[in-house]
Amino acid sequence: MVAFIRWSCLLLLGVASTSVSLAENPVPSGDPAILPAGAKLERLWNEGEFTEGVAVSKEGLVYFSDIAIEAKNPGRIMKFDPASGKTTVHVADSGQSNGLFFDTKGRLLAVCGANIGLRGLCEVTADGKMKVIVDKYEGKRFSSPNDLVVHPRGWVYFSDPRYVGKEPLELDHMSVYRVDPDGKVHRATTDIQKPNGLSLSPDAKTLYVAETNNGATGLEPAGTKTSQGRMTLNAFPIKDDGSLGPKRVVVDFGQGTGTDGMTTDTDGRIYCAVRKDERHGIIVFSPEGKELAYIPTEPLPTNCKFGTGADSKTLYVTAGQGLYRIKLNTTGYHPEMPPMRPGFILDVF
Repeated sequence: MVAFIRWSCLLLLGVASTSVSLAENPVPSGDPAILPAGAKLERLWNEGEFTEGVAVSKEGLVYFSDIAIEAKNPGRIMKFDPASGKTTVHVADSGQSNGLFFDTKGRLLAVCGANIGLRGLCEVTADGKMKVIVDKYEGKRFSSPNDLVVHPRGWVYFSDPRYVGKEPLELDHMSVYRVDPDGKVHRATTDIQKPNGLSLSPDAKTLYVAETNNGATGLEPAGTKTSQGRMTLNAFPIKDDGSLGPKRVVVDFGQGTGTDGMTTDTDGRIYCAVRKDERHGIIVFSPEGKELAYIPTEPLPTNCKFGTGADSKTLYVTAGQGLYRIKLNTTGYHPEMPPMRPGFILDVF
């Protein structure tokens, strides 16, 4: 979450999908292997405050966070059913959940941020409660966990920046962490100023990390001018023990705001929610950083994830106050649903 959107509408729950085409926007463009002719982004729901963290279950249900940016409530987790077209509240008190991801056992995990949030990695229980798994590193509270990805071997990687919130900062760094199946927490890299979105390559050998450093923590006095840091998309090789090798910069966004959340397809393309004011939307890159396609969004995007099963060629996008989708020619990669082959460790916790 790197920008604010003010809450300007009544929250209407359980409404059917409106399937509004964003015809006023530039049309998607790029490689026809990615984009079908006439592909359009559809708005499914637009009654949130700040949507984030889309995740899709093996049954095809779409979950996403609705963050309370004014901290007047603890945020929610919403659920969209493609069969009925309805969006309903899944968790009424999410502890300011941001990124969501299913683990290899089908459990929904969430990273919860600051701003009266839980500031930790949590499990969303079957009865709609938030169960904290870990909220400290070396005895100090996390700053504001933002996004996560589950590796097929059970490692959970998550980012911990700080953009908003008045809680004191206990850690003197903003880092990516790895939680092992035995619950141990490791700082995964020291080579990122301020991490945000995370994703895996389809061979699960590369961790992609967004570096989205706007220079703010939320603790600055009103009117303080902050200095922007690096805005990059990075690739880290994953070693056999889950630790990371040296960083490779895939895309340097320069002075423009870089990517927030992201996902990959089964051919290794990276789908990035780029928040640059003058050209924002989902930008698809090759693993080498070549732009392959551009899907404009009207509001600034935050995250994206492919559907599952018969919906595996549908890309779901959180942006602004809503949830969107677009039909593509590509198939999404879901590391939490790995092929059952020897050597995979399926127990996460």
